[in-house]
Amino acid sequence: MKIIVSGAGEVGFHLAKQLASENHDITLIDIDNEKLDNIASSVEVIPVSGSSTSIRTLKEADVANTDLVVAVTSLESVNINTAILSKKLGAKKAIARVEHAEYVSPDHLELFKSLGVDHLIYPEELAAFEIVKLIERVAATDIIEFEEGKLSLMGLKLEPDLPIVRKSLKQVAQELVDVKFRIVAIHRGLRTIIPTGNDVFLPYDQVFVITTPKGIDEIQKVVGKDKIRMQNLMILGGGKVGRKVAKMLENTLNIKLIDADKVKSEDLAEYLSKTLVIQGDGRNIDLLAQEGIVDMDGFIALTEDNETNIITCLMAKHLGVSKTIALVDNVDYIPLAHTIGIDSLINKKLIAANNITRFIHKANIISIISMQGIDAEVLEFNVLRKSLATKKLVKDLKFPKNALIGGYIRGDEGFIAEGGTQFQENDKVVVFVLPGAADKVEKFFK
Repeated sequence: MKIIVSGAGEVGFHLAKQLASENHDITLIDIDNEKLDNIASSVEVIPVSGSSTSIRTLKEADVANTDLVVAVTSLESVNINTAILSKKLGAKKAIARVEHAEYVSPDHLELFKSLGVDHLIYPEELAAFEIVKLIERVAATDIIEFEEGKLSLMGLKLEPDLPIVRKSLKQVAQELVDVKFRIVAIHRGLRTIIPTGNDVFLPYDQVFVITTPKGIDEIQKVVGKDKIRMQNLMILGGGKVGRKVAKMLENTLNIKLIDADKVKSEDLAEYLSKTLVIQGDGRNIDLLAQEGIVDMDGFIALTEDNETNIITCLMAKHLGVSKTIALVDNVDYIPLAHTIGIDSLINKKLIAANNITRFIHKANIISIISMQGIDAEVLEFNVLRKSLATKKLVKDLKFPKNALIGGYIRGDEGFIAEGGTQFQENDKVVVFVLPGAADKVEKFFK
C-alpha cells in the first residue's frame, strides 16, 4: 500500500517503522526537518518537509494516488484538516488522531465520515480500555483479545515460588494436560525466546500464552493469582485516562482517585457517581497511607509525569499491592517494567500506533500488533482456500523457528492449535513472530 503519515512524533515514528518493515511505501510529512532526517536515516520512508494542511505539500506527497493517509501530529485540528483535505484530493482512506472524547462518540462518527474522515483514533480512550482489561485479568501483564475475546494473548510474570519454575515446558505440559492454553514465547531479560519442549522456566520470566475464555481461570491458578480478587483500587491522576478508567470500573470496584488539582477534583467528583475523589499530592506517602494504600488490591498511576508514576507504583508494590500499572510517555522505560517490579507499563502512543495498523493489512492479514517492551509481533491471518496452511497438519508445516502458532478461531469459537490441527478456509489464526520471520510466516497463509 501507498501510505502517507503526517507527524514525525513517537506515534508517527513507530507507525512508519512498522509499516515500512511490512514493505509498504511510506511518505512521512512534518514541519520539523530534524525529526524527518532522524527517522529517514533509520527507516525506509520518503520525507516531505511542510505542513500536511498545505495543499501544495499534500500534492508533493502524491496524495491523489495514496491508499491511506494517517494524521497523527500533536495538534487535533491539523489532523482533522489533513484527513479532510486528503480525501478531497483523492486519497482512498483517511485516519485522524483526536484529543476530545466527544469526537469518538458513536453519535458523531457519521458526521466525520461525511467530512471525509474514515476513522478517529483517541489514544487516551484506547489506553483506558487497555488498563481496564489488565485490571479485569489480574494475572496479566499484557493482554490482547482477538474476535471479542474468543482468543486472548496474555503476558504473565513467573514468581520464584511457583510450581512450574525450574521445570521444562515438556514437564509442565505433561502435568497440565487439561489446561487449554499454549505458551508461545518467553521474555527473559532483554531476550525473547520461542520455546521448545526442553526450555526451562526461570524465576521472573515473562511468559506469553494463547488461551480460550475457558482457560483464563486455569492460567491464573498456574501463576498463583487465582486467589487474588480485585475489589479496592486506587488511581493516581484524574486526567483523561484516569477519568475514563474510573468511570468504566466504578460500578464493580471500590475506587479512590487522587488528584492534586482542586478544580479538576471538583469536576471529577461531579462526573463520577461512585468513586471517592481525593484532592492531594499522591507522591506524599503519608497521604497514601492515610487513604489506605495497604488495603488496596490495585494501584494505577496516570499522572503526566513518568517518574511520579513509576515511583508511586514501586512504592505501592513495596506496601503489598498486588497489581500496579503505570502510564509512561517514554517508550524506553517499557522494557524495564518487569525488571524493576511494576506489573504493567502503558504507553498511549504505542497503543495508538497498534490500533492504526489494524486498518492497514494485506488481504490475508487481519491485524498486526507490536508487543510493548519486547521485539516481537502478533499476526492474525485469515486462511485462504488454497493456502499452504490448509494442506498439512500443523506438525507437518515446517513452520519457521522464530514463529509459533498459538490458536485459531473457527466460526464463533476459539481453539488452541495442536500438532494434529489442520486449518480450514476462513479460519483466523494467531501467530507469535520474532523479527525476520514475518515474511516466511505469511507464505503459509497466502
